[in-house]
Amino acid sequence: MSRPRPLAILGGTFDPVHHGHLRAAWEAAEALDAEVRLVPARTPPHRPPPVADASGRVALLRAALAGQDRLAIDTRELDRDGPSYTVDTLASLRADIGPDRSLVLLVGADAFAGLASWHLWRDLFAFAHVGVLTRPGTLHPPSGDLAAFIAGRRVERLHGPSGQVIDIAITPLDIAATAIRESFAAGGEPRFLMPTACFADEALLAPYRALGR
Repeated sequence: MSRPRPLAILGGTFDPVHHGHLRAAWEAAEALDAEVRLVPARTPPHRPPPVADASGRVALLRAALAGQDRLAIDTRELDRDGPSYTVDTLASLRADIGPDRSLVLLVGADAFAGLASWHLWRDLFAFAHVGVLTRPGTLHPPSGDLAAFIAGRRVERLHGPSGQVIDIAITPLDIAATAIRESFAAGGEPRFLMPTACFADEALLAPYRALGR
């Protein structure tokens, strides 16, 4: 009996979702031969509230992901109250998938360098591996407690359900949700930074267009 494919998650506010999010998730899915779920955050602990509400961000994600079956949406952070702590999400996923399936937390290299500031960050490795999304020519080396903690955990191929760190090279797309929101606020039309499907229903973009009023 073959082992199930790894399950990987990419979290974020997706406010709004754009090609940078989607391409990184897709390339991670290919590199790991994994099922990848995008997990929109309800209340990010370290940043202002999103412009669009939960239902609006999920609707944009569904439009963006239509027509493919490798990437999916997981709304568990939206379905619970309180801050969206990653360790709670991983614990919930681990309870769902059991102790043996490989689970991978996908994070950008810059975010990974600051992982030691996350809530209960050491516990993340008890539930999952960490896949570090790296762009050619950029360096964000971990230091201090994180560097010491991951010593010996870096691998080129994941084994087992959790506890390791793997680098995943991704295409460097310099797209930021902040810049997209700023474009909407200035009356711009940030097409081709977001999937075309997101522009098919004007209601999906209403919260962002309202920024310019």
